[in-house]
Amino acid sequence: MAAGTVAKTRRRARRTQPAPQAGVQRYRFTPDQFEHLARLGLFDQQRVELIAGEIVQMPPIGPEHGSTVDQTMQSLGRRLPAKPYYLRVQNPLRLGDSEPVPDVAIVPGKPSDYRTHHPTTALLVIEIADTSLEYDRTEKMSLYAAAGIPEYWIVNLVERCVEVYREPVSPAVGTAFNARYRAIRYYGLDEAVSPLFEPTLEVPVRALLEGEE
Repeated sequence: MAAGTVAKTRRRARRTQPAPQAGVQRYRFTPDQFEHLARLGLFDQQRVELIAGEIVQMPPIGPEHGSTVDQTMQSLGRRLPAKPYYLRVQNPLRLGDSEPVPDVAIVPGKPSDYRTHHPTTALLVIEIADTSLEYDRTEKMSLYAAAGIPEYWIVNLVERCVEVYREPVSPAVGTAFNARYRAIRYYGLDEAVSPLFEPTLEVPVRALLEGEE
């Protein structure tokens, strides 16, 4: 797929709440309540996230998804210099009333900084997308933009490319969290991506999607 900034932003209809039904009540949770339920074991063996106060069941991780998470972790880990940030894999971020669990995140500080709380921001968030591709392009994209995450990558297993989202802006009518990224660029297998927080670093797309020796 050719690289180039995409002028036209994908849009989706804002989520609408269904009409109230007799005997049906919706419950919303704060991040603290959500974490308390997790400590009680209510989500054992389940992949769940808290998105805008609602508990969302995520699909199971398939073999290719899991392998690509490992490849992404290894590729970045090999290249990241010793700086005041580090790589987290499938650990939560606390973003307002949400606690998403991105596949990979580069967060400021060191692991011991987060013994009592989850990070509230990230330098880079990466999602590995196969069955979740549309969700990652819409809900997750808008959520991360609303939180001011400066850069968001989707390692796209369907189209074999990396989608790079930059320049979060708000308001953005028609998006799930009233925010989006202004700049979107697609990188093909033979290209390399340089993250904003470390522009001299080059990460080959092929290494993320196919691994490296």
